[in-house]
Amino acid sequence: MNGNSIPDKEIVAIILYTSCFFMILAVFLIVFFYFSRKKIIQKELEKRDLILQYQKEQLHAVIIAQEEERKRIAQDLHDDISSKLNIVSLNTHLLSAPNLTEAETNEITENIISLTTKALENSRKIAHNLLPPVFEKFGLNAGVEELCVEFESSKAVKVYYKNEIDFDDNDIDRHLHIFRILQELMNNSLRHGKATEIWISFKNIESIDTCNYEDNGVGFDSKNAENKKGLGMKNIDSRVSFLNGNIKINSQINKGISVIFTF
Repeated sequence: MNGNSIPDKEIVAIILYTSCFFMILAVFLIVFFYFSRKKIIQKELEKRDLILQYQKEQLHAVIIAQEEERKRIAQDLHDDISSKLNIVSLNTHLLSAPNLTEAETNEITENIISLTTKALENSRKIAHNLLPPVFEKFGLNAGVEELCVEFESSKAVKVYYKNEIDFDDNDIDRHLHIFRILQELMNNSLRHGKATEIWISFKNIESIDTCNYEDNGVGFDSKNAENKKGLGMKNIDSRVSFLNGNIKINSQINKGISVIFTF
């Protein structure tokens, strides 16, 4: 009996120690997985917060751009259309003045006709900048073609445009973002880049619709992040994001700019 009791105690001790070991290991694994899972969830939350913050910044940039556009339109209406119509109104009252000679009446009438014609032309330009009729009726390709012609009419720049994509006319809302991106890029090339040549092309590369944009302007150091923080560039980034695309900008001083964006 005594000889057999010692091995039994040892077996019991081994079982107890083994059980304790596995219990401690189980607790350790539970704690490890708990904190690992907590860390993963925390990282996911941080990532989601960054995405939300980025989306807020994009929305903020678009809102600011829209407000700037509204201010510009309001300024154009006030400085141009309203001022001309005010003069037309004054001239109209002059026509009711007594003792006007025929020559004076003709002169006042000609002024009214001339100012009214100019006001109509400028109102059409403002409306055209908001949404070009060609774009609305015939789609993105025709809208970009007309945009190129408009820029070339300034005689300051030559635009080379090529399209290899068959755009769906039912996707006009998305296409308007593309049109505005090109409009912003071309304005930047002319105003800031002092470019004399611009190249635009639409291609489908590995089933992805892509736009290539280049100019021969003064360029800038694209490695400096500060150069990409302008309102126009933020607006472009936001529009590309809304298109679920990506954008890559390369530029060097005195070597123009190269922009590739997908949509």
